[in-house]
Amino acid sequence: MRIPSIIITLLLALTFTTRADNQVIRIATCCPLSGAQAGLGEYIKLGAQMAVEGAQPRFAELGFNLQLFPQDDQATPDVGVAVANRLVNDASVLGVVGHFNSGVAIPASEVYKDYHLAMVSPANTNPKVTDRRYANVSRICGRDDVQGPVGAEFAVNELKAQRIFIVQDKTAYGQGVAEAFRDKAKALGANIVGFTGTEEKSNFSTIVRLIQVHKPDLVYLGGIYDQAGVLVKQMREKGIEAVFMGPDAFDSSEFVKIAQDASAGTIYTTVAGPIDQFPAAKDFASNFEAQFHRAPESFAPYAYDAANVVIAALEAAIRANNGARPSRQAVCTAIRAVTMDGITGKIAFDAKGDRLTSDYYIVKLETASYPGKAIKVISSAPPQ
Repeated sequence: MRIPSIIITLLLALTFTTRADNQVIRIATCCPLSGAQAGLGEYIKLGAQMAVEGAQPRFAELGFNLQLFPQDDQATPDVGVAVANRLVNDASVLGVVGHFNSGVAIPASEVYKDYHLAMVSPANTNPKVTDRRYANVSRICGRDDVQGPVGAEFAVNELKAQRIFIVQDKTAYGQGVAEAFRDKAKALGANIVGFTGTEEKSNFSTIVRLIQVHKPDLVYLGGIYDQAGVLVKQMREKGIEAVFMGPDAFDSSEFVKIAQDASAGTIYTTVAGPIDQFPAAKDFASNFEAQFHRAPESFAPYAYDAANVVIAALEAAIRANNGARPSRQAVCTAIRAVTMDGITGKIAFDAKGDRLTSDYYIVKLETASYPGKAIKVISSAPPQ
Protein backbone atom coordinates (compact mmCIF):
# COMPACT_ATOMS: atom_id res chain seq x y z
CA MET A 1 0.00 0.00 0.00
CA ARG A 2 1.41 3.40 -0.97
CA ILE A 3 1.70 5.96 1.81
CA PRO A 4 0.20 9.25 0.66
CA SER A 5 2.85 11.89 -0.01
CA ILE A 6 1.18 14.31 2.42
CA ILE A 7 1.74 11.83 5.29
CA ILE A 8 5.38 11.36 4.31
CA THR A 9 5.83 15.15 4.26
CA LEU A 10 4.25 15.48 7.71
CA LEU A 11 6.39 12.68 9.15
CA LEU A 12 9.57 14.26 7.78
CA ALA A 13 8.55 17.65 9.18
CA LEU A 14 7.81 16.12 12.58
CA THR A 15 11.17 14.33 12.62
CA PHE A 16 13.02 17.52 11.69
CA THR A 17 11.16 19.54 14.34
CA THR A 18 11.83 16.95 17.05
CA ARG A 19 15.50 16.83 16.12
CA ALA A 20 15.75 20.64 16.11
CA ASP A 21 13.96 20.91 19.46
CA ASN A 22 16.35 18.36 20.94
CA GLN A 23 19.26 20.65 20.07
CA VAL A 24 17.86 23.58 22.09
CA ILE A 25 19.19 23.89 25.63
CA ARG A 26 17.72 26.60 27.81
CA ILE A 27 19.02 28.09 31.04
CA ALA A 28 16.21 29.87 32.84
CA THR A 29 16.60 32.87 35.11
CA CYS A 30 13.98 33.22 37.84
CA CYS A 31 13.81 36.57 39.63
CA PRO A 32 11.50 39.57 39.98
CA LEU A 33 11.37 41.42 36.66
CA SER A 34 8.31 43.46 37.58
CA GLY A 35 7.13 45.08 40.79
CA ALA A 36 9.02 46.78 43.59
CA GLN A 37 12.03 44.42 43.55
CA ALA A 38 12.63 44.41 39.80
CA GLY A 39 15.64 46.68 40.36
CA LEU A 40 17.56 43.74 41.79
CA GLY A 41 16.03 41.01 39.64
CA GLU A 42 16.97 42.75 36.40
CA TYR A 43 20.65 42.56 37.27
CA ILE A 44 20.40 38.82 37.89
CA LYS A 45 18.90 38.37 34.44
CA LEU A 46 21.50 40.57 32.75
CA GLY A 47 24.44 38.91 34.51
CA ALA A 48 23.23 35.48 33.40
CA GLN A 49 22.56 36.81 29.89
CA MET A 50 26.20 37.82 29.48
CA ALA A 51 27.37 34.35 30.48
CA VAL A 52 24.95 32.58 28.14
CA GLU A 53 25.73 34.82 25.18
CA GLY A 54 29.45 34.30 25.77
CA ALA A 55 29.00 30.51 25.70
CA GLN A 56 26.69 30.28 22.67
CA PRO A 57 29.50 29.88 20.08
CA ARG A 58 30.99 26.96 22.05
CA PHE A 59 27.63 25.22 22.25
CA ALA A 60 27.03 25.77 18.54
CA GLU A 61 30.26 23.87 17.88
CA LEU A 62 28.87 21.06 20.04
CA GLY A 63 25.69 21.08 17.95
CA PHE A 64 23.42 22.80 20.49
CA ASN A 65 21.50 26.05 20.52
CA LEU A 66 22.04 27.53 23.99
CA GLN A 67 19.38 30.03 25.03
CA LEU A 68 18.55 32.21 28.01
CA PHE A 69 14.96 31.79 29.20
CA PRO A 70 14.10 34.69 31.58
CA GLN A 71 11.18 34.19 33.96
CA ASP A 72 9.48 36.76 36.20
CA ASP A 73 8.65 35.27 39.60
CA GLN A 74 7.38 38.67 40.84
CA ALA A 75 9.09 38.04 44.23
CA THR A 76 5.99 36.02 45.14
CA PRO A 77 6.04 32.38 46.32
CA ASP A 78 2.87 31.35 44.45
CA VAL A 79 4.14 32.85 41.21
CA GLY A 80 7.55 31.27 41.74
CA VAL A 81 5.97 27.84 42.14
CA ALA A 82 3.88 28.38 39.00
CA VAL A 83 7.03 29.33 37.09
CA ALA A 84 8.81 26.25 38.46
CA ASN A 85 5.98 24.01 37.27
CA ARG A 86 6.24 25.47 33.77
CA LEU A 87 9.99 25.01 33.69
CA VAL A 88 10.06 21.38 34.82
CA ASN A 89 7.58 20.54 32.06
CA ASP A 90 9.76 22.14 29.38
CA ALA A 91 12.30 19.51 28.36
CA SER A 92 14.60 22.14 26.84
CA VAL A 93 15.29 23.67 30.29
CA LEU A 94 18.32 22.01 31.87
CA GLY A 95 19.24 24.59 34.51
CA VAL A 96 17.90 27.50 36.57
CA VAL A 97 19.77 30.59 37.76
CA GLY A 98 17.72 31.97 40.63
CA HIS A 99 15.82 32.88 42.55
CA PHE A 100 16.38 36.23 44.26
CA ASN A 101 14.04 35.81 47.25
CA SER A 102 14.62 32.85 49.57
CA GLY A 103 10.90 32.77 50.30
CA VAL A 104 10.34 32.09 46.60
CA ALA A 105 13.30 29.79 46.06
CA ILE A 106 12.43 27.39 48.87
CA PRO A 107 8.96 26.33 47.60
CA ALA A 108 10.02 26.52 43.93
CA SER A 109 12.97 24.23 44.60
CA GLU A 110 10.60 21.62 46.00
CA VAL A 111 9.21 21.42 42.46
CA TYR A 112 12.65 21.35 40.81
CA LYS A 113 13.74 18.54 43.14
CA ASP A 114 11.04 16.17 41.92
CA TYR A 115 12.19 16.63 38.32
CA HIS A 116 15.97 16.77 38.99
CA LEU A 117 16.16 20.28 37.52
CA ALA A 118 19.34 22.01 38.67
CA MET A 119 19.04 25.34 40.48
CA VAL A 120 22.15 27.43 41.13
CA SER A 121 21.30 30.48 43.19
CA PRO A 122 23.28 33.71 42.99
CA ALA A 123 21.35 35.35 45.84
CA ASN A 124 19.38 33.05 48.18
CA THR A 125 20.86 33.31 51.66
CA ASN A 126 18.36 31.52 53.91
CA PRO A 127 20.01 28.42 55.48
CA LYS A 128 17.07 26.18 54.50
CA VAL A 129 17.91 26.58 50.81
CA THR A 130 20.81 24.14 51.14
CA ASP A 131 20.26 22.58 54.56
CA ARG A 132 17.67 20.27 52.99
CA ARG A 133 20.60 18.70 51.12
CA TYR A 134 18.81 18.47 47.77
CA ALA A 135 21.22 17.19 45.14
CA ASN A 136 19.90 19.66 42.56
CA VAL A 137 20.15 22.85 44.67
CA SER A 138 23.39 24.83 45.01
CA ARG A 139 24.31 28.45 45.65
CA ILE A 140 27.36 30.62 45.15
CA CYS A 141 26.49 33.27 47.76
CA GLY A 142 26.82 33.15 51.54
CA ARG A 143 24.22 32.35 54.18
CA ASP A 144 22.13 34.41 56.59
CA ASP A 145 23.30 32.41 59.60
CA VAL A 146 26.75 33.85 58.86
CA GLN A 147 25.67 37.21 57.40
CA GLY A 148 23.47 38.07 60.40
CA PRO A 149 26.18 37.38 63.00
CA VAL A 150 28.80 39.21 60.91
CA GLY A 151 26.56 42.28 60.98
CA ALA A 152 25.90 41.91 64.71
CA GLU A 153 29.59 41.65 65.53
CA PHE A 154 30.27 44.82 63.57
CA ALA A 155 27.34 46.64 65.18
CA VAL A 156 28.28 45.72 68.75
CA ASN A 157 32.07 45.48 68.66
CA GLU A 158 32.94 48.25 66.21
CA LEU A 159 29.95 50.61 66.21
CA LYS A 160 29.53 50.04 69.98
CA ALA A 161 25.75 49.70 69.61
CA GLN A 162 24.16 48.72 72.92
CA ARG A 163 20.46 49.46 72.39
CA ILE A 164 19.20 47.84 69.20
CA PHE A 165 15.72 47.90 67.67
CA ILE A 166 15.06 45.22 65.03
CA VAL A 167 12.39 45.19 62.33
CA GLN A 168 11.82 42.28 59.93
CA ASP A 169 9.58 41.92 56.89
CA LYS A 170 8.00 38.54 57.78
CA THR A 171 9.61 36.75 54.82
CA ALA A 172 11.90 33.72 55.06
CA TYR A 173 14.79 35.98 54.12
CA GLY A 174 14.07 39.03 56.26
CA GLN A 175 12.98 37.17 59.37
CA GLY A 176 15.82 34.66 59.12
CA VAL A 177 18.62 37.22 58.84
CA ALA A 178 17.03 39.43 61.52
CA GLU A 179 16.83 36.54 63.99
CA ALA A 180 20.45 35.57 63.27
CA PHE A 181 21.50 39.20 63.85
CA ARG A 182 19.43 39.41 67.06
CA ASP A 183 20.78 36.20 68.58
CA LYS A 184 24.40 37.14 67.98
CA ALA A 185 23.91 40.72 69.20
CA LYS A 186 22.33 39.42 72.43
CA ALA A 187 25.18 36.96 72.91
CA LEU A 188 27.61 39.86 72.60
CA GLY A 189 25.79 41.76 75.35
CA ALA A 190 23.60 44.18 73.39
CA ASN A 191 20.13 45.06 74.66
CA ILE A 192 17.50 44.22 72.04
CA VAL A 193 14.91 46.88 72.91
CA GLY A 194 12.48 45.85 70.17
CA PHE A 195 11.87 43.05 67.66
CA THR A 196 8.85 43.47 65.41
CA GLY A 197 7.63 42.14 62.07
CA THR A 198 5.74 44.10 59.44
CA GLU A 199 4.65 43.76 55.83
CA GLU A 200 4.11 47.52 55.60
CA LYS A 201 5.77 49.26 52.66
CA SER A 202 4.64 52.88 52.86
CA ASN A 203 3.52 54.06 56.32
CA PHE A 204 5.82 53.21 59.21
CA SER A 205 4.38 55.71 61.67
CA THR A 206 3.61 53.06 64.32
CA ILE A 207 7.09 51.55 64.15
CA VAL A 208 8.72 54.97 64.07
CA ARG A 209 6.86 55.89 67.29
CA LEU A 210 8.10 52.68 68.92
CA ILE A 211 11.64 53.52 67.91
CA GLN A 212 11.25 57.00 69.40
CA VAL A 213 10.02 55.50 72.67
CA HIS A 214 12.86 52.95 72.96
CA LYS A 215 15.63 55.36 71.88
CA PRO A 216 17.95 52.78 70.28
CA ASP A 217 21.40 53.71 69.02
CA LEU A 218 20.98 51.30 66.07
CA VAL A 219 17.97 50.18 64.03
CA TYR A 220 18.32 46.97 62.02
CA LEU A 221 15.87 46.03 59.26
CA GLY A 222 15.73 42.50 57.89
CA GLY A 223 14.08 43.36 54.59
CA ILE A 224 14.39 44.63 51.02
CA TYR A 225 15.51 48.02 49.72
CA ASP A 226 12.00 49.19 48.78
CA GLN A 227 10.89 48.87 52.41
CA ALA A 228 14.20 50.05 53.84
CA GLY A 229 14.29 53.26 51.83
CA VAL A 230 10.88 54.37 53.08
CA LEU A 231 11.55 53.40 56.70
CA VAL A 232 14.84 55.28 57.03
CA LYS A 233 13.39 58.33 55.32
CA GLN A 234 10.49 58.44 57.79
CA MET A 235 12.88 57.86 60.70
CA ARG A 236 15.03 60.82 59.71
CA GLU A 237 11.97 63.02 59.17
CA LYS A 238 11.10 62.39 62.82
CA GLY A 239 14.59 63.26 64.00
CA ILE A 240 15.74 59.71 64.77
CA GLU A 241 19.52 59.68 64.43
CA ALA A 242 20.16 56.00 65.24
CA VAL A 243 22.47 54.15 62.85
CA PHE A 244 20.41 52.38 60.18
CA MET A 245 21.63 48.92 59.23
CA GLY A 246 20.45 45.92 57.24
CA PRO A 247 21.43 42.96 55.03
CA ASP A 248 22.33 42.53 51.37
CA ALA A 249 18.88 43.35 49.99
CA PHE A 250 19.73 47.03 50.65
CA ASP A 251 22.37 46.69 47.93
CA SER A 252 20.71 48.62 45.11
CA SER A 253 20.82 52.11 43.65
CA GLU A 254 17.04 52.04 44.05
CA PHE A 255 17.52 52.27 47.82
CA VAL A 256 19.23 55.63 47.40
CA LYS A 257 16.55 56.83 44.97
CA ILE A 258 13.85 56.03 47.52
CA ALA A 259 15.59 57.20 50.70
CA GLN A 260 17.34 60.16 49.04
CA ASP A 261 19.44 62.14 51.54
CA ALA A 262 18.33 59.81 54.35
CA SER A 263 20.35 57.00 52.76
CA ALA A 264 23.64 58.65 53.76
CA GLY A 265 25.29 56.80 56.62
CA THR A 266 23.38 53.54 56.07
CA ILE A 267 25.43 50.41 56.69
CA TYR A 268 24.60 47.00 55.28
CA THR A 269 26.14 43.58 55.15
CA THR A 270 26.17 41.83 51.82
CA VAL A 271 27.19 38.50 50.37
CA ALA A 272 27.67 40.29 47.03
CA GLY A 273 30.56 42.69 47.28
CA PRO A 274 30.87 45.93 45.29
CA ILE A 275 32.28 45.30 41.83
CA ASP A 276 35.57 47.00 42.74
CA GLN A 277 36.21 44.17 45.22
CA PHE A 278 36.69 41.70 42.37
CA PRO A 279 39.83 42.29 40.26
CA ALA A 280 38.75 39.52 37.89
CA ALA A 281 35.49 41.36 37.17
CA LYS A 282 37.10 44.33 35.42
CA ASP A 283 36.39 43.08 31.89
CA PHE A 284 32.94 41.88 32.96
CA ALA A 285 32.09 45.35 34.28
CA SER A 286 33.27 47.18 31.16
CA ASN A 287 31.51 44.72 28.82
CA PHE A 288 28.34 44.91 30.92
CA GLU A 289 28.29 48.69 30.73
CA ALA A 290 28.99 48.68 27.00
CA GLN A 291 26.17 46.23 26.33
CA PHE A 292 23.50 47.44 28.73
CA HIS A 293 24.51 51.11 29.17
CA ARG A 294 24.62 50.86 32.94
CA ALA A 295 27.09 49.67 35.53
CA PRO A 296 26.56 46.20 37.04
CA GLU A 297 25.03 46.21 40.50
CA SER A 298 24.58 43.88 43.46
CA PHE A 299 24.09 40.29 42.27
CA ALA A 300 24.97 40.79 38.58
CA PRO A 301 28.47 39.25 38.88
CA TYR A 302 27.08 36.44 41.03
CA ALA A 303 24.43 35.68 38.40
CA TYR A 304 27.18 35.66 35.79
CA ASP A 305 29.16 33.16 37.85
CA ALA A 306 26.06 31.07 38.66
CA ALA A 307 25.21 30.82 34.96
CA ASN A 308 28.80 29.86 34.17
CA VAL A 309 28.60 27.08 36.77
CA VAL A 310 25.56 25.68 34.93
CA ILE A 311 27.30 26.14 31.58
CA ALA A 312 30.45 24.33 32.74
CA ALA A 313 28.31 21.47 34.06
CA LEU A 314 26.37 21.25 30.81
CA GLU A 315 29.59 21.04 28.79
CA ALA A 316 30.97 18.34 31.09
CA ALA A 317 27.73 16.35 30.94
CA ILE A 318 27.59 16.59 27.14
CA ARG A 319 31.17 15.30 26.86
CA ALA A 320 30.42 12.47 29.29
CA ASN A 321 27.41 11.54 27.14
CA ASN A 322 29.51 11.28 23.96
CA GLY A 323 28.29 14.61 22.62
CA ALA A 324 24.59 13.86 23.11
CA ARG A 325 22.09 15.86 25.09
CA PRO A 326 22.58 15.10 28.82
CA SER A 327 19.87 14.23 31.31
CA ARG A 328 18.87 16.71 33.98
CA GLN A 329 20.21 14.39 36.65
CA ALA A 330 23.60 14.29 34.92
CA VAL A 331 23.69 18.09 34.97
CA CYS A 332 22.97 18.15 38.71
CA THR A 333 25.82 15.71 39.33
CA ALA A 334 28.18 17.73 37.13
CA ILE A 335 27.38 20.98 38.97
CA ARG A 336 28.52 19.56 42.30
CA ALA A 337 31.82 18.57 40.66
CA VAL A 338 32.48 22.05 39.25
CA THR A 339 35.61 23.80 40.45
CA MET A 340 36.26 27.11 38.75
CA ASP A 341 37.75 30.55 39.18
CA GLY A 342 34.76 32.82 38.83
CA ILE A 343 34.88 36.59 38.72
CA THR A 344 33.70 36.53 42.35
CA GLY A 345 36.50 34.16 43.35
CA LYS A 346 37.07 30.42 43.51
CA ILE A 347 33.88 28.37 43.29
CA ALA A 348 33.46 24.82 44.57
CA PHE A 349 30.65 23.19 46.53
CA ASP A 350 30.29 21.13 49.66
CA ALA A 351 27.92 18.17 50.03
CA LYS A 352 24.97 20.45 50.80
CA GLY A 353 25.50 22.71 47.79
CA ASP A 354 27.04 25.62 49.68
CA ARG A 355 30.12 27.39 48.37
CA LEU A 356 33.17 26.15 50.28
CA THR A 357 34.17 29.70 51.23
CA SER A 358 32.08 32.85 50.92
CA ASP A 359 32.95 36.50 51.48
CA TYR A 360 30.79 38.79 53.60
CA TYR A 361 31.14 42.54 53.17
CA ILE A 362 30.32 45.47 55.44
CA VAL A 363 29.36 48.36 53.16
CA LYS A 364 28.70 51.97 54.12
CA LEU A 365 26.93 54.61 52.07
CA GLU A 366 29.06 57.52 53.18
CA THR A 367 26.99 59.90 51.08
CA ALA A 368 23.57 59.63 49.46
CA SER A 369 25.05 57.90 46.41
CA TYR A 370 25.51 54.36 45.13
CA PRO A 371 27.61 52.24 45.29
CA GLY A 372 28.82 52.29 48.87
CA LYS A 373 32.30 51.60 50.16
CA ALA A 374 33.31 48.20 51.50
CA ILE A 375 34.82 48.95 54.90
CA LYS A 376 35.39 45.34 55.99
CA VAL A 377 35.52 41.89 54.33
CA ILE A 378 35.19 38.60 56.20
CA SER A 379 35.68 35.17 54.61
CA SER A 380 33.91 32.21 56.14
CA ALA A 381 33.13 28.59 55.43
CA PRO A 382 29.44 27.60 55.75
CA PRO A 383 28.20 25.99 58.97
CA GLN A 384 28.20 22.20 58.85
